Amino acid sequence: MILGASSFAGSFSEIAAELQSVELYMPKLGIYRNSILQKDILERILDELSVTDLQTSLHAPYFADTPGYPKDLVVDTANMGEKEFRLIRESIELASRLGSRAVVLHPGRYENDYNASFDKMVSNLQALASYAQECGVMLGLENKEGTSAGNMCCNAEELVRAVKAVNSESLGATFDIGHANLTCGGDNSKLRKFIKDLAPYVVHVHVHDNRGLWTEQYDGDEHLAPGAGCIDYSILKELKGYRGIYNMEVFSMGDVRSGKSLIKKIIGVY
Repeated sequence: MILGASSFAGSFSEIAAELQSVELYMPKLGIYRNSILQKDILERILDELSVTDLQTSLHAPYFADTPGYPKDLVVDTANMGEKEFRLIRESIELASRLGSRAVVLHPGRYENDYNASFDKMVSNLQALASYAQECGVMLGLENKEGTSAGNMCCNAEELVRAVKAVNSESLGATFDIGHANLTCGGDNSKLRKFIKDLAPYVVHVHVHDNRGLWTEQYDGDEHLAPGAGCIDYSILKELKGYRGIYNMEVFSMGDVRSGKSLIKKIIGVY
């Protein structure tokens, strides 16, 4: 089992001093200009990474309508064109180059016709999973939070249905405990059932906290340090047999250190 943090939490050297892994958060690495990969900038970043012993995972571009998210990197996996497929393929190719343990994808969005959007998402994910298999890369489809209208794959049953429909050895589930907590309304008994239902399919884990309630701040998806919200982290023990990365999606090294301390105490993953 491996403990890591997202690249926006601190520098590679800071993360390496505390943890074993970093998740390269592709939309905020600053390596794209008008959706075009800037290879010189990427190589400089990889040079910085190369002097550490960090393992890696990647978070591919996704759909977001918040002011801080790059508009040229919006990807809705239920509505993909040539540009969107290229963006995800570039994440897969980088993961292959680095020997990364997982590439995180977000599920798609729907407006009026849920079934049509779900089927289109599955079709797009099948194409991406086929390419990932060629590259020797594992994809992890992440559960989204149920506090934002239009999100698909918020509950465990729906995410499992999507993974089964794609039917690829190169696509599993990324379990995001913060998103699940919002979907479960902060009810830890519901959250425990959620993780039990999803556990057989989990290939990657995102760890952060919240209060289980909708707020104007990220629809409640606050990405607090583990222990700063209402989640009972002993629930992670339900991931029996999982030996992959527990990636802390938090915004500072202070949150990394406090989260690391809590996770070590509760489940001893490091």
